[in-house]
Formats: sequence, C-alpha cells, structure tokens
Amino acid sequence: MSTTLGIIIGNRDFFPDHLITEARNEILSIFKNKKINPILLGDNDTKLGGVETFLEAQKCANLFKAHQEEIEGILVILPNFGDEKGVADAIRLSGLDVPVLVQATPDDLDKMQPSNRRDAYCGKISVCNNLYQYGIKFSLTQSHVLSLSSSDFDQELNHFISVCKVVKGMRRVRIGAVGARPQAFNTVRYSEKILERHGISVTTMDLSEVLGRAKELKDDSKPVKESLAKITGYGDTTSTPSEKLLQLSRLDAVLNEFVEKNKLDATAIQCWTSIQENYGCNVCTSMSMMSENMLPSACEVDVTGTLTMYAMQLASNSPSALVDWNNNYEEDEEKCVLFHCGNWAKSFLPDLKISTAPILGSVFGEEKTHGALDGRTPASPLTYGRISTDDNLGKIKCYFGEGDLTDDPLNTFGTRAVAKVPNLQELMRYVCNNGYEHHVVMNASKTSDILYESCFNYLGWEVHIHN
Repeated sequence: MSTTLGIIIGNRDFFPDHLITEARNEILSIFKNKKINPILLGDNDTKLGGVETFLEAQKCANLFKAHQEEIEGILVILPNFGDEKGVADAIRLSGLDVPVLVQATPDDLDKMQPSNRRDAYCGKISVCNNLYQYGIKFSLTQSHVLSLSSSDFDQELNHFISVCKVVKGMRRVRIGAVGARPQAFNTVRYSEKILERHGISVTTMDLSEVLGRAKELKDDSKPVKESLAKITGYGDTTSTPSEKLLQLSRLDAVLNEFVEKNKLDATAIQCWTSIQENYGCNVCTSMSMMSENMLPSACEVDVTGTLTMYAMQLASNSPSALVDWNNNYEEDEEKCVLFHCGNWAKSFLPDLKISTAPILGSVFGEEKTHGALDGRTPASPLTYGRISTDDNLGKIKCYFGEGDLTDDPLNTFGTRAVAKVPNLQELMRYVCNNGYEHHVVMNASKTSDILYESCFNYLGWEVHIHN
C-alpha cells in the first residue's frame, strides 16, 4: 500500500540556512527510495521550504488541506531548533487529525560553531511542549535525536507508517455481521453504538438471506464457477465430495457479493450451528480465503474479534487469525494450545487441507461439516491481542502482547498452534479478571508497540500491554 505523509521542516532564521537545505534533500531522497509520497512546501514557497512564521504556517496548512484525503500522517523535521509555534500552528490550521512524528537531528561535537550548530535537542522539547498545549497528539522517536540517514530512523519511519495505517483504517472500518450471535456465546456480545461512536460501522445480514440465496444459485452460474475455482486452488480438496464443493462455492459466492456490495473491510459470521443444521456444511473455507485476501473474517459473529484481526493486519500488513485460548500444554505454564475448528488464513497453514469438523460432526454427522480446514501452524513470531467494548463503562478496551509460536508436538485436529507467552499465567488472570473473551487474535509479527501507539495515543482507547 502506498503512503502519503505531510512534511514540516521547522526552521529558526538565525541558524545556518544550509542545514534546512540538506535536511530537505535528504528526506526527499529517503521518501523516493521508500516510495513514500511527500507533501511539503517548495523551497521557493517559504524561505528554503521551512516553516517559522505564522504566514509560513498558513501556507503549509493550506497545502495540507488541499491533500487532506491523501495525507495519512505528518513528519516534523527539526534540522535546527525550529520554531515551536510555527510547527504547531501549521498542524492546527490544517485541520488534519492524523499521527505526527517529531524528529530532531543531533549535533556533531566537531561542528558546534555558529556556522553548523543545530540545537535541535532543545528545540524538540519546545515543539512538543506547544503540541501538547494545542492538544495535538504526537509520537516520539526512541532516541531523542536521530539522524535522518541512520538505520534507526529508517526503523522509526517504518513504525510510524504502520501506526498511520492502523489509525486511518480503524477510524473508518466497515464490518459485516452475518446472522445472530450463537445462543450459547454470550462472550461475543458487543456494543454496536460504542463502535459507531469511534467510526466503526456494522452492516448486518440475516443468515436466512445468505442460505436462501445460496440454495437458489445455479451450479453453472459464473459466481459459483469462480468460487469453485478459488476453493479447489486454495488447498487439498481430495477428501471433499464434488457436491459439497459446489455447496461451499454457492455459499462463498453469496458472501462475496455481500462484501462487495457493502464495501466491507471485514466480516463476522454465524457459523455455529445454524449453517450445519440448515445448509449442511461449514463456512470456514470462505472465511479463510477472505482473511488470506486481507478481508478478515471471524466466526461466531465475533464482531470485535474481526475488528482486532483488522487492526493487527494493518499493523503488520499480513493476515490475522481468530483463535481460542484453548488448552494447557502439558505442565509448561508459559505454553498453551491455540485452536479453532478451522477458518485460519492459509498463511498460517502450509499443509492446509479442506476437511470436516469432528466436534460438530459428532452432533450433526460429519457429512454436514465439510468445509472446515485442517492444518498446523509452524514456528513463527507472535503478536496476540483483543479489542473489546466494555458496555458497563461505555468504552473500548484492549490488550496486546508478544510471544512465539513453536514447533512443539501437537496431535489433534482442526487449525492449531502451540504458543509460548512469557508470564502466561499472569496474562490469563488479567483476561479473566477484566472480562475479556475466550477468543484472541494472533498475527505472525512483533507489532504490539505499533498497536499500543495507535490504539492508546491516537484512538484514545484503554490499552494493556502484557510483558
């Protein structure tokens, strides 16, 4: 995904001009190499393209306003002390409510004479003080001063871009809720009104509509043929009868139409147990394919579960999976089994097989559970977490943390993994004591810091980081 950032180069007139020119050339070169689209003043629009006076701040703000639909974040560069008010005024006047990263360039002890001196170390404090006074939220680099050409700044910029993606995405999410919450799953209750207050919209569709349309579709129709080709190319289907593959394809075609028609970013589907009883298969394959294609889909109408999947996907630019904190792993108190019937994205399942769901099959007969996936997730990095609405307190709350998925032996069915999480028992106490769901989301990344910065600093949610 392409990224567009606004750039403000702070300036204070009595510092050397060449510092501004050097910083401008350097950041433009960096953006070009990273394929980031820069929006900044030309070097003839103001003195060297920097921002110091109120009139220069106005020019910068007007430029940002003209590109407000494109700009995902603002990078403030301080080659010297900068003008604290100029930076803050430019952001305020632009009206943009996007993440802001403040960078300051370090001085060189061999260049402390007036012709090269920067004082950006001090200027950054003044700029941040004004941003704080103006009520403008901002992000800081780990090191107080950081050279634009350093590898550390490259990492900081990547981190910031991910924060921008999460914040932008989460403020305009469209989630499709298909069917009613399963009667036995009070745990996935949520407040649609609290979500809407934060820009997260839920579009509903009754499951009977989905099943009715799926039954009416002809097997030789174009949408069904397209879905059949997707499914047979997605994983091993040798154990799935041809009539069941067509049944899955009809269901998939209806769900795809629902997503496309309503411009949805994610879905949560009633998979337990109406589809098995009234249609005769599992919807896991369709959910897995959607998640793999960056349209996360959660089972059991877990709307805030799929919202979490979407947030983690934005942070890592890779698919997420909804899982259960499901089993202990022997007597190891820092390991557990993550499990679900079988709807994880293919990225987690290199040995993916389209199969049946043994637990549901014991109730309805396995012939009604074709479409569940079977596969084991290999060792990989792990970020886990959960976003939830707390109706009693009228707020959104979440927790995130990191660990690892391991290759420890695990002889069972469904989609499954073994996770190692430091201080896991403490985390389980936190989950239970704070009323979180048994569902958690996993992502093969280390992105809890991005999620914290996005959800706490910019979205204003309550966030707990487990460590």
